[in-house]
Amino acid sequence: MRVVIQRVKASRVEVDGEVIGTIGRGLNLLVGISRTDTIAEVEWMVRKCLDLRLFPDEKGSLALSVQEMGAELLVVSQFTLYGDGRKGRRPSFDRAAGGEQAQTLYDRFVAGLRQSGLRVETGQFGAMMEVFILNDGPVTLLLEREAPLEQEDNRDD
Repeated sequence: MRVVIQRVKASRVEVDGEVIGTIGRGLNLLVGISRTDTIAEVEWMVRKCLDLRLFPDEKGSLALSVQEMGAELLVVSQFTLYGDGRKGRRPSFDRAAGGEQAQTLYDRFVAGLRQSGLRVETGQFGAMMEVFILNDGPVTLLLEREAPLEQEDNRDD
């Protein structure tokens, strides 16, 4: 599982010109799910996104989490985070989870974030979206949590 976390002053997502999710100060989360991801990766990522200290305290140090700030979250599915452009000119998305698996784990991720009590907005899974991000800092991180290799080696293709 991969999540690009961006601290934002504001962010919104539109589908067909209609705003479907919008937040003020908080985190924009671009979420990619791999074929080998399980609920264990989702649960780890939920905790990490909620607990990372990405907001400044009164001294300017990154000392406060999104929970401590009472900030907001905008979650957008993005299978292209698993694009591999090392060969040829067209990226391969072989490592990205298929639609049903990806949506199930994405929905669990969103539900886990919502259990925090924070305001969580989302994009529309599988849709062509326009995402507007007003970065704050900028502060951007790539979080990655991969399933153990034995899961990948034992999967049925």
